[in-house]
Amino acid sequence: MSEIKTNGIQAWLLASRPKTLAAAATPVIIGCAAAYQAGTFQLIPALICLLFALLMQIAANLINDLIDFEKGTDGEERLGPLRATAQGWITPKAMKTGIAIVCGTACAIGLCILFYTTWHLILVGLACVVFAYFYTSGPYPLSYNGWGDVAVVVFFGLVPTCMTYYVQTASVDPHVIWHSIAVGLVVNGLLVVNNYRDRDTDKNSGKKTLIVKLGEAFGRYFYLVQGLIAAVVTIIAYLSNPNQATPLYGGLFLLIYVAAHISTWKKLSTIRRGKELNKLIGETSRNMLVYSILVSISLLIYCK
Repeated sequence: MSEIKTNGIQAWLLASRPKTLAAAATPVIIGCAAAYQAGTFQLIPALICLLFALLMQIAANLINDLIDFEKGTDGEERLGPLRATAQGWITPKAMKTGIAIVCGTACAIGLCILFYTTWHLILVGLACVVFAYFYTSGPYPLSYNGWGDVAVVVFFGLVPTCMTYYVQTASVDPHVIWHSIAVGLVVNGLLVVNNYRDRDTDKNSGKKTLIVKLGEAFGRYFYLVQGLIAAVVTIIAYLSNPNQATPLYGGLFLLIYVAAHISTWKKLSTIRRGKELNKLIGETSRNMLVYSILVSISLLIYCK
């Protein structure tokens, strides 16, 4: 990698972790597709939800970068992509300023949603900001105590999918809740790959992820099973959707995602450890986008 200027644009781009932004976009895409199917899609609220989600994802990435540096988690033995603060690309002071700016911008954009919905969504936005901080920081950081997976399902599945749908429809229907759970499980695949790769260094640094607690074999099959469960939950969402004319086609579309997911899992099971696992982060993000596109198509086309 060419020399990176301290606190320069390239450093900030790397710190934002562009490959992870699919995790923020996926629930918004599916929430919008469900709203379109219901006949209530609104472009401006949808864009506000998307921008807020992307900025909060970047904020969470920056906070994680800083806190892991301060805790010593990103040491020389790190297997994952290099982190900006640990490498000196961004100074801790600049990183704190950047976090404040990104969070502030996200909140300012989020407030615009009040033109389209009730003030109660301010509480949801604040909960997202609090989550971004307590995920890796605070007296009981979730990701360091085995709660990271649950937090991802809630704040990358349930909350953004349901709220994206809510601001356009003023309701949250049962099938959307099922879709949001499935989205959370699909998105959590990124976390599982990261935690599986880092299980040894996490254990040495005191980071007690589920995979550290339950072992390598658990992590390997956890990746496979949660993707398959996500597909089953998606089928339940189709079946419980009064607007879904032909759930069968949606199920057939899902086979493409399932095939891609199993293919990535086979590679994970073969590699098992080392930096070569990093390529599966990109594959998991690809699978996530494939899932969101397939589900969205089934919502947009096969409706009554």
